Amino acid sequence: MKCLVIAAGLGSRLREVSESKPLAPICGVPLIEHVVRRAAAGGASSFVMVTGHEAEAVEAFLAGLSDRSGMAIECVRTPDWTLPNGYSVMSGLERIAERFILLMSDHLFDPAILAGLIASTPKGDELRLAVDRRLDNPLVDLEDVTCVATDESGRIARIGKLLESYDCFDTGIFTATPALGAAIAQAIAGGGKGSLSEGVQALADRGLATAYDCGDRWWLDVDDRKAFDLAEAALG
Repeated sequence: MKCLVIAAGLGSRLREVSESKPLAPICGVPLIEHVVRRAAAGGASSFVMVTGHEAEAVEAFLAGLSDRSGMAIECVRTPDWTLPNGYSVMSGLERIAERFILLMSDHLFDPAILAGLIASTPKGDELRLAVDRRLDNPLVDLEDVTCVATDESGRIARIGKLLESYDCFDTGIFTATPALGAAIAQAIAGGGKGSLSEGVQALADRGLATAYDCGDRWWLDVDDRKAFDLAEAALG
């Protein structure tokens, strides 16, 4: 299964560590390499990386990683990396025509989460998101995490960072089809800003977005210095 990784943004809250968040060294290894290797261990067979900020440096590193690992990694530059992340998804989908894995370049995770998500076999154009139902997870940054509200059947009802009521967190680990790109475009046409969450919500409104419970497995959004230090402690 191809894996689309969003690696285009500025990463402003981690600039003290690295000019490029994907290249921030976690225990001496760039963050993006940790993501790629964990994705491969979880079932990803090849990679499409969407680059933007510091694209040349990120692409050069990924070319070297592909050479020394034997993993197929291709890069696509999004035309304007300052736009919301849904635009990066649409850029990457120019190279993907089938169900794919979608990951963030700054989210580390237990490969078993991805393996379980793939094995859960969503049907048709259904998007499936790995969620964390531990609302007391101390590794989650409550001021930045994307929240999710699900119904009794496990379908996603609402997703966003400003939800007043929710029952789980978005881990940033998905499987989806190109219908996600169409849903993001639909959201933009309707006045949306173009975020990934808007596309997920558009699918959810059609009953095409469901949740997969990651259980007690480890994941971490490495978005600032505190999370960076937690990642080094976990992987060191």
